[in-house]
Amino acid sequence: MLPFLNYAAYLLSAFALLGVFAVAYTRLTPYDEIGLIRAGKLAPAISLGGALIGFSLTLASSIQHNDTLLMFAVWAASAMVVQALAYALLARAIPRMAECLADDNVAMGALMGCVSLVVGLINAACLS
Repeated sequence: MLPFLNYAAYLLSAFALLGVFAVAYTRLTPYDEIGLIRAGKLAPAISLGGALIGFSLTLASSIQHNDTLLMFAVWAASAMVVQALAYALLARAIPRMAECLADDNVAMGALMGCVSLVVGLINAACLS
């Protein structure tokens, strides 16, 4: 029974942390990603999707390499900070990035999604 409880604890924690990340990330950005996605805009969907996948890569690595739920949560929190910093740095480096995403510039959305994936992949590798 213990292996199932550990599985359930990590699974539920990972989904909860992914939800926290999604809320935090969408509040960090200066535009309404969910509203834009509902309106059929592809660029913010690609950007947000890349951020969620990038963060999930770190969650997966943290689950795999940490023996306790506490350490998993600590590394997940640090991954949130790293992803947020990556967004903030890119937003400063690329003028009008937020406006481009809100205007459905798919190239900008793809760039943002790819950067989030790269950051998540490197972050995940650092946990191994």
